[in-house]
Amino acid sequence: MTVDDGVFIAGLFTQPSFLENIGDRGVKTADDARDYIREGPMTSYRDRGFGFYVVELKEGGDAIGICGLIKRAGLEHVDVGFALLPEFWGQGYAAEAAAANLDEARQLGLGTVLAIVQPENTGSVRVLEKIGMRRSGSVRLPGEDKDLELFINSPEDDR
Repeated sequence: MTVDDGVFIAGLFTQPSFLENIGDRGVKTADDARDYIREGPMTSYRDRGFGFYVVELKEGGDAIGICGLIKRAGLEHVDVGFALLPEFWGQGYAAEAAAANLDEARQLGLGTVLAIVQPENTGSVRVLEKIGMRRSGSVRLPGEDKDLELFINSPEDDR
């Protein structure tokens, strides 16, 4: 993800489904998105060697969402997250991208990978289960007022 993706990120982050399932990240305009990209994904790439990536169609290269690894406050391990434009839901893209990020985590030696999801977000729950993650209770992130469902994938799960 680069600042050149600002227009796309602004469009994705203002989707009603993004706001409902992930939350308001304060990104309303392309300029907001470029700031988010600089302060979030680009900083994570530099400091940690991983971050969020733009998910593109193989044919044509159109951007359809984001997926990546992030280290959040309140979680012991890195977690995998994803968001796609609604017209691309249910076609296997999220599972393909999230599985690729689990592979990246293994290559980076990150060990256990988590995922968090709102319990009512059944589509994302199905994606996490499809890529081999298993339910591991619930968690409330710092500063939040709602519990999220916690999923885990550890190196032992690969055996």
